[in-house]
Amino acid sequence: MTATTETAAPLLRTLAPALRELQQRLWEWLRNKRHYPLSILQKATLEGLAGDLLRQSEALQLEQPLLVIVLMGGTGVGKSTLLNALAGGAIALASFQRPTTRDPVVYYHESIQPHRLDPALQQCRLAAHDRLALEHKIIVDTPDLDSNDLSNREKLHRLLPVADVVLYVGSQEKYHDRLGWDLFLEQRKRRAFAFVLNKWDRCQAPTQGGARPDEDLLKDLTQEGFQNPLLFRTCAQHWVDHPWQSSNGELVASTVDRVSSPISERAVLPPVEGEQFLELVHWLEMGLTRLEIEAIKARGVSQLLRQLQDAMAVACPPELSQAAAKVRAAWHKILEEEARTNVAVLLNTLEPYQKEIEHHFALERQSKFRNVMGTYLHWFNRLKYAGSSLRDRIPFFPKLGNSVNAPKQWDLGAFTQECSKAASEQHLDSRVKALANRLLLEGDAQGFPLGLLQEAAETAGKLDWRRRHADAMVEILSRVEHSWSKPSGWRWLVQSAIILMADWVPMLAAGAMGLVLLWGYTMGGRTFGWGDLLLPIVVMIMVVVVLHVLISIFLPLRWQAIRAEFDNQLKGRLLADLSAEFAGLPEEVAQSLRSERRVVEKFLEDVREVAGWLEQREQAASIAGLYGSSGIATKVTK
Repeated sequence: MTATTETAAPLLRTLAPALRELQQRLWEWLRNKRHYPLSILQKATLEGLAGDLLRQSEALQLEQPLLVIVLMGGTGVGKSTLLNALAGGAIALASFQRPTTRDPVVYYHESIQPHRLDPALQQCRLAAHDRLALEHKIIVDTPDLDSNDLSNREKLHRLLPVADVVLYVGSQEKYHDRLGWDLFLEQRKRRAFAFVLNKWDRCQAPTQGGARPDEDLLKDLTQEGFQNPLLFRTCAQHWVDHPWQSSNGELVASTVDRVSSPISERAVLPPVEGEQFLELVHWLEMGLTRLEIEAIKARGVSQLLRQLQDAMAVACPPELSQAAAKVRAAWHKILEEEARTNVAVLLNTLEPYQKEIEHHFALERQSKFRNVMGTYLHWFNRLKYAGSSLRDRIPFFPKLGNSVNAPKQWDLGAFTQECSKAASEQHLDSRVKALANRLLLEGDAQGFPLGLLQEAAETAGKLDWRRRHADAMVEILSRVEHSWSKPSGWRWLVQSAIILMADWVPMLAAGAMGLVLLWGYTMGGRTFGWGDLLLPIVVMIMVVVVLHVLISIFLPLRWQAIRAEFDNQLKGRLLADLSAEFAGLPEEVAQSLRSERRVVEKFLEDVREVAGWLEQREQAASIAGLYGSSGIATKVTK
């Protein structure tokens, strides 16, 4: 046993810094901002586990670990009486170093400095003793778990995390009451449990089910996975009335043989058949050796790590890559529909001004022609668009007095921005707000958690889409204008050829007609008439008209053609803008969750490494009866 104990000591000292590092990483992870939120209960659970990791690491730093044994039970079961019996008599108020207003009592060896105690224990009534057999063991009497005073229950719950072993005290009336049993089921995941059925002299009669209370309790514990639970049947009041040790800690004569010899050989019989108070004393003093203390500490850490794995597995962000791809595909259809609708709304604001837009494009084309064709187009456009007046037709342009004059030069950017503003005020503002909700509902339908997308989608919906629509209209209308005035490819060849012909063919035709007349006068005997002076002009006009027809055929300048090109390009631009802000959100969230998941998985890997290393080195001590199977090997599932 000595060799084994020496092997165990470095185990706990090595474990302390590992637990401290895990605790620091857990706290840092909890403080950092994450995309995957924790519920209030999850956060509270993990914060409690972080505190337990710190407490365990500090406890394991001690050269000789202290074992904290907490008495837990309901009202009237005799916890305080049991502590008095274990102490060999009533614990006097004079022995309390730090009296407080309520009575959780800490029974500890005088060699332990109070500041070495856990802070939760330091706030209790401290009763020191000089019994060497309990030098490294601390016994705590806690408030009743079913107390009507909520503050007492809170004190109990503050003390339970400190416990290494819980001594569950019951009586015939309260050995399996609901509050106590629920608390036992909750705490058994992390604590070693032994059981005391006090007032044994009243427990001889069977229960309503036909079994004695101890048999009924053992049956229930077996169902909970305790194969060989430690159950002590005691009559604590008898040992308070008949102390088994003197005030200085020495055994009284009548009980020396009973403690030093096997139970069957003891001279003094117990007050009731089957009573086991001295066996409880023997177990506390001799059964829980350093080997068992270290094994309980190690097992408690193992259970803490398993509980931490469970909690972190639940808090681990899900893998949403496939869901993000499905959401992106579904969102693309919605964004396409939204882009088409927005383009329709924006183009509808331009419909009343199609004549002005044609006029603007005609003037841009007119500037490409020179000579006779340039002059002809100038007057033709003035006649065709004589009714076009931007300031009269566009109500949101400023007016000066009662006079209305068409601007000499059209500000295309200002015009489209005002149209976009009008469209936004009428329809688009409300549609953008509704778009985020539509996308969120579709994402939820595709299996993507709604809460993960909501903030990002709502933020994108609150962007200045009015300005973006205006910028898109200015850019696309300018692009369309450029494509009409400065085409590329075959259109450039056609336009260049027509411009060249229009600039020179009318004058050449007029000149040719003049040469024909001159030839007729000089060589053909043609007589001069005043009408001949008009023939070159007529021919020139006819050629200009024919060229104008060719321009209208090969380079049409109609609102429907301009609108079709504007519709196509604006739709692509708006879809690109919407996709840039919305379409990538699911993948961005999924990528953030993957990063957070890798952090959690690395943390879980380190926890499993420590837990595996600890399990390999746990000592084979006699503590199996303190644990149920389900509390030892619960598999982490998600």
